[in-house]
Amino acid sequence: MTLAPQEFWQQIYPPGTWPGDDAAGYQGLYPARLPDGRQIAFPIRTLPGDGTRGVASLIVNQAAFAVVDALADVLAARLAPHAPQVVVGLPTLGLGLAEAVARRLGHARMVPMGTSRKFWYDEALSEPLASITTPGFGKRLYLDPRMLPVLAGQRVALVDDVASSGSTLRAALAVLGKAAVAPVACGFAMLQGRLWATAVPPGLPVEGAVATPRLRLGPDARWRPDPDA
Repeated sequence: MTLAPQEFWQQIYPPGTWPGDDAAGYQGLYPARLPDGRQIAFPIRTLPGDGTRGVASLIVNQAAFAVVDALADVLAARLAPHAPQVVVGLPTLGLGLAEAVARRLGHARMVPMGTSRKFWYDEALSEPLASITTPGFGKRLYLDPRMLPVLAGQRVALVDDVASSGSTLRAALAVLGKAAVAPVACGFAMLQGRLWATAVPPGLPVEGAVATPRLRLGPDARWRPDPDA
């Protein structure tokens, strides 16, 4: 059973629909599992390079609303014990997820970071930004200085769609540090591999709705978890 490109992230499948087996490997899709065992089919994307490394891909703003709702439900439940008072969302794909999580936590608003510099922004509240899907494009991550009173003295949770290389998370933590804000937790729809963990300060909890490994292509044309990533 395979899926057409437009069919990914459009359905939540019953447990066991996609019989995932790390030893046997995967072709075309990786079945991510929600905590209750239900599955979401993620396409496998080959990373730039020699063609042997890949990831299970999530483009959350192309997902069906039911899938986004399920991811936001799980993430909000996992962040709730950390008692966040403000959710900070990361651009671009993390913003909609952050809003959904904030609503589930009973918040009246969320605080968005951005990559578009408004004329009133302060360059001191920014950091260079790159990610696994947009490497080396010269973007910067900004925090609107008008949001500083909203964050001051509050328990802050940082929310994004995917934790992968850790570069976006590292930039976001640096910007918040310039604003004297230390998050009480970070949350992601998907934790992708473990490279992101190098960006996490000791003691900072990181929560994910689903987790997927980074992948390596074998000689049998099947993808398996990469033990080095």
